[in-house]
Amino acid sequence: MQGNVAHGAGYLVRGAKLLGHPSLRMFVLIPLLVNIAIFGSLIWYGLGYLDELMTDWLGRIPQWLDFIRWILWPLIGLTVSLLTGYLFTAVALLIASPFNALLAEKAEELVTGRPVDSLEGLGAALAAVPRSIVRELSKLVYYLPMALFVLLVSFVLSPLAPFLWFLLGAWMMSIQFVDYPMDNHQLSFADVKEAVRSRRLSSMGFGGLVALCTGIPIINFFVVPAAVVGATLLWCEELGPTRAA
Repeated sequence: MQGNVAHGAGYLVRGAKLLGHPSLRMFVLIPLLVNIAIFGSLIWYGLGYLDELMTDWLGRIPQWLDFIRWILWPLIGLTVSLLTGYLFTAVALLIASPFNALLAEKAEELVTGRPVDSLEGLGAALAAVPRSIVRELSKLVYYLPMALFVLLVSFVLSPLAPFLWFLLGAWMMSIQFVDYPMDNHQLSFADVKEAVRSRRLSSMGFGGLVALCTGIPIINFFVVPAAVVGATLLWCEELGPTRAA
């Protein structure tokens, strides 16, 4: 497998550092506001629901197996965090997808110094909403069969559930965000999957850190715009026409 996990994770960190660049600030605003609204709701309602869910599940354990609570709590909590983090991120991406594409466009122009023949402005981004929604739904259709498989395996091999959901989340987060710069170049969703597979370790390192950050309160407010810019860096340096060998 080609690539480097640590280097891939570094793209998210580098993307976060670029969010304050003067040429990107305006294009960060809308994805950031969408994220704050959605993940703010997640923190407000989700944590209370998780506490009730955990109390209900763990309350069914016989008293003589009480020691298992200390094992199940982190396993179930991490699994729910990874799953809900991805689902809420998918909702945020569905709403703000054309603006994420515009942010990816401006980030690529900043990094490469070359213009990208794509959306060119907020008006074009708004006009691209229907197409962007269709593209996001195609990712969801791709994700659901794999999620169902992991869910079934989780019932049989529950200790492996957090690990399996993490791997699926890492893979999907890399595809979700790399799609923005590649879509700006009119490349198909099949091309996106092939590009991510070609540098699997870098892609999984990037997507893995994104998946973890989506489950961390406050940090998840900023993870979408940071990941859009980070995925653009990954595209420019490893996945695109001028990628490293």
